[in-house]
Amino acid sequence: MSGTDGDTGTDDAQDGLLDDHVHAAGTPSRRRRIVRRVALGIGVLTLVVALVVGGAAWYLTDRYAGNIDRVGDVFAGLDPESRPAPATPEDGTDAEPVTFLLVGSDTRADIAGGELPDARSDAIMIARLSGDRQHVQVVSIPRDSWVDIPGHGKNKINAAYAFGGPSLLVQTVEQLTGVRIDHYAAISFEGLISMTDALGGVDVEVAETTSWGPYTFTQGTNHLDGDQARWYVGQRYDLPGGDFDRVRRQQNYLRSLFTKLFQQGTFSSPGQLDEVLLAVTSSIAVDDSLGNGGLLSLALSARGVTPDGVDFFTAPVLGTGTEGAASVVYLDTTTAERMWGYLQSDSLGQNADEFTDEALDAVPN
Repeated sequence: MSGTDGDTGTDDAQDGLLDDHVHAAGTPSRRRRIVRRVALGIGVLTLVVALVVGGAAWYLTDRYAGNIDRVGDVFAGLDPESRPAPATPEDGTDAEPVTFLLVGSDTRADIAGGELPDARSDAIMIARLSGDRQHVQVVSIPRDSWVDIPGHGKNKINAAYAFGGPSLLVQTVEQLTGVRIDHYAAISFEGLISMTDALGGVDVEVAETTSWGPYTFTQGTNHLDGDQARWYVGQRYDLPGGDFDRVRRQQNYLRSLFTKLFQQGTFSSPGQLDEVLLAVTSSIAVDDSLGNGGLLSLALSARGVTPDGVDFFTAPVLGTGTEGAASVVYLDTTTAERMWGYLQSDSLGQNADEFTDEALDAVPN
């Protein structure tokens, strides 16, 4: 899927469209190739909070970067001495890995300023862009995971948000995993799902026929519009794995969305590309240590990532139970320790075969 310079195979197919879009924006023609690479990077960080849109904002700052909210002081109160060491680069790479803590919400109003519904996070993911900038690993942590929350004892991991906002959630995840979080991002799934219609729909594979709300998702390939996608990612009842399958559906949707962004001919007009960029940028908020320049740099460095280079996992689970009146998830600390160790050393991708039970199935429920 890659050309000789590391670009994806869709580069040539998109050149004409993106070049026209650049001219329309008044950008000098000598910048066309860089702009094209930044736009292709959008697919990479749709999975990593679609952060590359900050790169596209390089030539239309007011239109795109102005849409991205910032969350203030996420890391300011954390004790540097007690935090994990930065992740180590892979052998033979010069760049350090970049690790995001992604927190999912339902609406943009919730993520503005870093706020979430009832102060609890709906989805929690660690996303790692590897040092070689060719791979991404996304690890979901079940929101009901029973963990130690610094200063608050044992509780569900999403309660950390209620107790201390993004900073305490970062601290909790770092303590749990031993993996240093470089950046924080809040995602509006509602906003990302709006991209489904902008892209003309997304295909997802379903293992068994299920119904939820007004829709039936049949076994096999389902072409989803935005409203169907909203119900698809929201279902957990009547699924064999309950909330675990809901997590897998969120991952499956993101995988399908990412794949669609890379398909030849996805963008039929500059207007469609503009609509997608606006949908992405209006769906995220990032910590205020990541400025537009940092977003651009990250986007350009990640331009070689393709769908084949992205792996999805769920944190290893031992089982479920109750704590008081609450249903909770107990993590498998032994297996998780190996997973977090590989993530910290930037080698989870090379050791993915050890975690087949935790990996996203080719066709999840």
